Amino acid sequence: MDTADLANLSDKLMLTTVVLYIVAMVSYAADLGFGRRRAEAEAHAEKKVLVGAGAPAAEEPAEAPAEPTRRTDWARLAVTLTALGWLAHLGVLVTRGLAVSRWPWGNMYEFLTAIAFAAMTAFLVVLVRFNARFLGAFVTLAAVIALGVANIWLYDSAGPVSPALNSYWIAIHVTAAITATGAFTVAGCATLLYLVRERRDAARAVDAPGGFWSRVPSTEDLDRLALRVTMFGFPVWTAAIIMGAIWADDAWGSYWSWDPKEVWSFVTWIVYAAYLHARATAGWKGRKAAILSLIAFGALLFNFFGVNYMFSGMHSYA
Repeated sequence: MDTADLANLSDKLMLTTVVLYIVAMVSYAADLGFGRRRAEAEAHAEKKVLVGAGAPAAEEPAEAPAEPTRRTDWARLAVTLTALGWLAHLGVLVTRGLAVSRWPWGNMYEFLTAIAFAAMTAFLVVLVRFNARFLGAFVTLAAVIALGVANIWLYDSAGPVSPALNSYWIAIHVTAAITATGAFTVAGCATLLYLVRERRDAARAVDAPGGFWSRVPSTEDLDRLALRVTMFGFPVWTAAIIMGAIWADDAWGSYWSWDPKEVWSFVTWIVYAAYLHARATAGWKGRKAAILSLIAFGALLFNFFGVNYMFSGMHSYA
């Protein structure tokens, strides 16, 4: 394949990725809404069969079990579609990189596409490690929005980048920033869900059988999950800032120039550091910690969108 064919394949794989993620998102939502109802129905049917099998002969014989009805396993479907979407997403990045003969995050389209991939990768790790399937609908929604923004407003044809980005540091510094942002996105989804769940629990609402909230963990579990993912992302973000400073000295002759991107990256680091420090030393948890975490995530989003389009500086590649 020549570069034009690879670039075209990357665009087609992008469409495939978005479609798979959308269907996966709907499947996760269906699992949240109907998954427990199905589990309860299967448990009830199994109980009837066991009771009937063990009943004394003198008793009235148990009813014959009804013909099994076909039910959609939304959880398995959602996870399968997510894995297929992740593979297609990986294909988007690989073919784009081969088409341009460089690391495929040299412009805003590629960068946001890579961040969405990092977020989905972080979610799959959390899914395997903590069985956090309940986050699937929210993380896939975030990924679909990111990919939609990338394709509608930020799309750039495959081609060369500015000379400042032609460096091996892009594979180190930018990769670390993408990885941390993906982890912070998953933590942000868990934190938002925590705040909504906390407010609902405070209202003392009762879960309907098979309802949405019966599938979501407790506020304590959501709080703990957000903390663990943030603890992974924070040192990676720290490394990204340090390596960015080294790259800046190599490219511009100064480790720190108070560029808007540098400043807001450091502001984001400060707020996440305050969040972790408050939890470790002051015993913060729950709502106060969640609000601070969302402030940090807001600073991260502003660093990506606001700084790139509202300020000019040495990082103005938008």
